[in-house]
Amino acid sequence: MSLPVDSAQAYFRQLQSHIVDTLQELDGSRFEADEWKHQEGGGGLSRFLENGPVFERAAVLFSHVKGHALPPSASAHRPELAGRPWEAMGVSLVIHPRNPHVPTTHMNVRMFVAQAQEHGQKDVFWFGGGLDLTPYYLHEEDARHFHQVCHDALAPHGSEYYPRYKRWCDEYFYLKHRNETRGIGGIFYDDLNEPGFEASFALTRSVGDCFTQAYVPIVRARMDRPYTDAQREFQAIRRGRYVEFNLVFDRGTLFGLQSGGRTESILLSMPPQAKWRYNWSPEHGTPEAALAQYLVPREWI
Repeated sequence: MSLPVDSAQAYFRQLQSHIVDTLQELDGSRFEADEWKHQEGGGGLSRFLENGPVFERAAVLFSHVKGHALPPSASAHRPELAGRPWEAMGVSLVIHPRNPHVPTTHMNVRMFVAQAQEHGQKDVFWFGGGLDLTPYYLHEEDARHFHQVCHDALAPHGSEYYPRYKRWCDEYFYLKHRNETRGIGGIFYDDLNEPGFEASFALTRSVGDCFTQAYVPIVRARMDRPYTDAQREFQAIRRGRYVEFNLVFDRGTLFGLQSGGRTESILLSMPPQAKWRYNWSPEHGTPEAALAQYLVPREWI
């Protein structure tokens, strides 16, 4: 029996549209649209906003791409699937707000299928995704709200999911060379298929659907706060750490480039401005120095 790929694609397209509509209302600007084709099959739709009053860059990307043989980043943990035809689909987004009091955020929900190649084989599927928050000036109530929404989205599927996926997020979004987390975490998961297709897909829909509830109230609460040039400078320095993670550790970036994905869409996750200053550290006792205490795994709810 073939997998219901069409229903998954319809959901991911609807999710992209919903998130874009919500962000357009917040910013007051229209997202641009760029439809593209993948060289081995399929393609995608990149929706993005540049230089808005609220969002300096916001990218909400849908893709459904196909390939002839699994790339190394996808088959490293599944050597028995190496060489199989594959297809992947999902929605990913990164939002870099202008105001340094509004956190950067990332969300991704995706499905991967390694297709049967020989008689007697079956298609192998798995889901993955998550959402996380990267603040510059943290308000603890924002972190608690974000994690509570993540918890509540997973709770109907089983009480074990939130603590497991929260821990997975803390471990995955970690800059080993900096000895710090990328932000205050959220949830992250991959290789989800044990509950079966319908249950795995239902959990993934819950993750995707909770994004606006988790993030939009934080934006509304912080977007009109005044900020200084010095705070923008700090934001740019911290954005540099975000770039370091995406280019050194992120498996999604690596998979996209290895699979012949569209470079412009893959690198839309980068902030429009970032800085690196040699051996820089904030002054003791400042709000900038206070961020360091949150860049370690902790319980928020």
